Amino acid sequence: MRVRYTPRAFADREQIFDYLIRLSPRGADSVMETIRAAVTQLGEQPYSGYATDLPDVRVRFIGRYPYKIFYRVREETVEIIHIRHTARRPLRAGD
Repeated sequence: MRVRYTPRAFADREQIFDYLIRLSPRGADSVMETIRAAVTQLGEQPYSGYATDLPDVRVRFIGRYPYKIFYRVREETVEIIHIRHTARRPLRAGD
């Protein structure tokens, strides 16, 4: 399946990287590679994430890092809608 980031999700990814690179360039590379690998896997296994309370929204947890990828499966596309740190409040309708 094709994977597409919404503008919001792309901005999330860039903000995560910008924040982490200031703390640890090496650590930032590791986190970002893990996020990229998880997104690639969603393209291969789109229903591997968990269903959420939001209609048509699924979530994939990033194994060793505290991030979640929220996404939708639409026809032949996995649409990444948000990437969020687990310490933040849960994603809700309208977020």
